[in-house]
Amino acid sequence: MTREQFINHVEATRGALMRFLVALCCGDSALADDIAQEAYMKAYVALPTIRDESRFKAWLFRTAYNTFLNNKRRSTVVAAPYEAALEVAGGEGADAGFAYQELYAALNLLTDVERTSVLLYYMEDYPVREIAEMQQTTPEAVRQHLSRGRRHLRSLLTPQ
Repeated sequence: MTREQFINHVEATRGALMRFLVALCCGDSALADDIAQEAYMKAYVALPTIRDESRFKAWLFRTAYNTFLNNKRRSTVVAAPYEAALEVAGGEGADAGFAYQELYAALNLLTDVERTSVLLYYMEDYPVREIAEMQQTTPEAVRQHLSRGRRHLRSLLTPQ
């Protein structure tokens, strides 16, 4: 793949990758930008290893997911409690910037594999088989992650 082809692929996938990373980072767009930049650099360096150019998007998402996991292992940031996020999101002065805060807070309570499976399946419309390849697991495991993720989100987001 040439440099120009790489640039074209990056431009075609940038929006989807950023949506995925912002949701994966539970709304932290600055962290998502950092991870995206690092993932693009890793992808460019590893460009000669890509075997199937038609699967560039899945390959890039896998690279970004691994970069996210590496970043998460390195950081020791403590997330705000779910209840605190609800107070901010539901406050009288909350603006559009907090519109998805409750969802991000709920996503933050899922395990990494549940969150990634849910986001790739529902946000990016990836089939279970491709998600399994990205996560280097089986389709059955992905279905289980989706089921658990949906159950956890339902219990968090359904008014009691």
